[in-house]
Amino acid sequence: MFFLAIETSCDETAAAVFTEEPRILASVVASQTDLHARFGGVVPEVAARAHLQRLLPIIDETLRQAGIRLEQVGCVAVHNTPGLVGALLVGVSTAKMLALALGVPLVAVNHVEAHVYACRLAAGRDIFPCVGLVVSGGHTTLFRCTDALHFERLGSTRDDAAGEAFDKVARFLGLPYPGGPAIDRLAMEGDRNAIAFPRAMLDEGYDFSFSGLKTSVLTYVRKHPDAGNADVAASFQEAVVDVLVTKARRAAREVGATGVCLAGGVAANSALRERVLDACIADGLRPFVPSREMCTDNAAMVAAAGWYRLRHDGPTPLSAGAIPGLRFPGI
Repeated sequence: MFFLAIETSCDETAAAVFTEEPRILASVVASQTDLHARFGGVVPEVAARAHLQRLLPIIDETLRQAGIRLEQVGCVAVHNTPGLVGALLVGVSTAKMLALALGVPLVAVNHVEAHVYACRLAAGRDIFPCVGLVVSGGHTTLFRCTDALHFERLGSTRDDAAGEAFDKVARFLGLPYPGGPAIDRLAMEGDRNAIAFPRAMLDEGYDFSFSGLKTSVLTYVRKHPDAGNADVAASFQEAVVDVLVTKARRAAREVGATGVCLAGGVAANSALRERVLDACIADGLRPFVPSREMCTDNAAMVAAAGWYRLRHDGPTPLSAGAIPGLRFPGI
């Protein structure tokens, strides 16, 4: 069976073709970064319109790269939660139309869960049981992943996601959008111990909070206008990474996980990747860190999640809709 997967949850238009082994035959991603850069962030209406224009050509290109025809597709998988509602609707409506026209199953999957499957794809082997740390512009969530189908949410952000904090601090420092990569590059030139920014909720459970850290950066820079941007960026990044890694290590120890899976757009951050690898070596855990290309939103992870969900839960009803809020069906 060939799986066709679709991703339109935010500002990447993506499709992938997956075989039943499972194995990726093709994965195509069209970024909207240039469209949103002048606004300093993703504009939902702009994102939805871009998906409308790009999705069908992206699907055509994906099928061409995979070397199959549309009528050979045996299942259609799509992210239907969480995300921007207009963007989600484009992908979900297209997936339902294709499933109905082809007479094949539809499988709707959770976007945040699917990021963990990017680690599974990168590893090429079983990664469970593990702790899954999904860090992006919209989400910062910690999972206990008992196996490929059972995820328990241990904690999530109470305010700003880590990626959102990166973007806002970068904008304040006059750095280009997207802010995460810009801060990552600038931080390499600075001293990560130059400024003692706070680590909110470091020893309190598994929830996260980055709003106060963001405010601390703004306050510090206003009081110290001569502070070097490189030191500010490095110290801010160190505070974020410290909280993320500390909580992931503690969770792995307390739930008896054998590995740590790092996923989501912020998982491309150099300091975070290095610290997770070092922590896993020190704690005797298996580190699972996908390539930078697989950290950002893509349809390959949708296909992988859909492959497992179809085998376990069966097809999703065509009445299923787009759910913008952060929910975890099937957990």
